[in-house]
Amino acid sequence: MPLAGVPLLGHALRGVLSCPAVSEVVVVAPVAHRGDAETLAEGVCRELGSAAPVTVVPGGAERGDSVAAGLAVLGDDVEVVLVHDAARCLTPVAVFDRVVAAVRAGAVAVVPGTAVVDTIKQVDAQGFVVGTPERSALRAVQTPQGFRREVLERAHAVSSDATDDAGLVERLGERVLVVDGDARALKVTTPADLDAAARLLAAT
Repeated sequence: MPLAGVPLLGHALRGVLSCPAVSEVVVVAPVAHRGDAETLAEGVCRELGSAAPVTVVPGGAERGDSVAAGLAVLGDDVEVVLVHDAARCLTPVAVFDRVVAAVRAGAVAVVPGTAVVDTIKQVDAQGFVVGTPERSALRAVQTPQGFRREVLERAHAVSSDATDDAGLVERLGERVLVVDGDARALKVTTPADLDAAARLLAAT
């Protein structure tokens, strides 16, 4: 999907490859788009003068399968892994920096998040409210999510069925740290999101 004439993946790669801590990138893409992704990655690397290698591999049937496919081809020397959604294509480099710094400081799993401004209701199967969580303790989680590699691999060895990788790590009993996210890291999933992203891009 294009944003200001550039595919979302292109914008996402610009952010990832602009982070000084990133030493290599794995793009997990649908088989039908693998060639396009490779061409796009080569172009972004030339544009930024980045020497970080970018590998494109086919994804799996489920989200967790795709992350596992990316993990499988990382170099042996990679100790910190970031898992990022291309749909969050405008994530500022500062968010990547915060996540990496927190993992390097000792956290085994780190996610960026923003405060929840809406009141959240928990409902039962019939749609009736059964609880109202205190929103001051809630965070809307974004990506990139950062992990010690061995912890993430251990989590995926147990299960890959979760809406995010932090959820898999939580099941191991490991603690997940939340650092500040950013409004610009919105996830583009609807036409309205794409319009919002276009406005953010135009304002930078």
